[in-house]
Amino acid sequence: MTSDTLASATPTPAPAATRRVVDAPTRMLHWLMALSFVGAYLTADGERWRLVHVTLGYTLAGLVTTRLLWGLWGPRQVRLSALWRRLQGLPAWTRTLAAARRPQALQASWRTGQSLLMALAVALILALVAPLTLSGYAVWDEWGGEWLEEVHEFFGNALLFVALAHIGLIALLSVLRRKNQALPMLTGRIPGTGSDVAKHNHGFLAALVLAGVLAFWGWQWHSAPQAADQGAAQSSENRPHDDD
Repeated sequence: MTSDTLASATPTPAPAATRRVVDAPTRMLHWLMALSFVGAYLTADGERWRLVHVTLGYTLAGLVTTRLLWGLWGPRQVRLSALWRRLQGLPAWTRTLAAARRPQALQASWRTGQSLLMALAVALILALVAPLTLSGYAVWDEWGGEWLEEVHEFFGNALLFVALAHIGLIALLSVLRRKNQALPMLTGRIPGTGSDVAKHNHGFLAALVLAGVLAFWGWQWHSAPQAADQGAAQSSENRPHDDD
């Protein structure tokens, strides 16, 4: 029997079974929010990047609003009510954690608290964006003095702290469980058999979100030179002219 015949006779291993746990719009909103916040934070200082900072801030506000709407009318697994039900377990978990004396009880409490801490981090991130973007809008329109800039900076640092804690928790869980806990937010799937938690992927909605963000960025890019030219013209008109 030739080697080609043996190769054709050898059965091809079936791909590992996976389940979809996160739909495409949720993943798209997650990564666009992360990108917008990181970009806005890095461009917070200096007039040169101010328009980029403002554009990314508006983008973040729009994405969070979309995520909240998706949490109200989207599939059951992404609804805010599901997040709220998880958060309702926090008081009981903290009491259990405080009462734990033996390592076994502490380990059991930690296992329960992992998902609760993840839910708390997500809730804090969503909650902090509103005061962050509102204070940023007030600073952009010069509604107040330096105190508004300090308020905006405070919420920006608070959101950064929560985001880093969220990333740190994911890294810790990945080490403890020996499994990449961030991978489902990239692929939407986890290994295993059974029915999908996210019944439909809704890829069209994810593409629509991305197209909307790119269209907004393009509109901001094309309108920026016009605004700069208008500002220069206005400054020239307001400048006093010397009499000949």
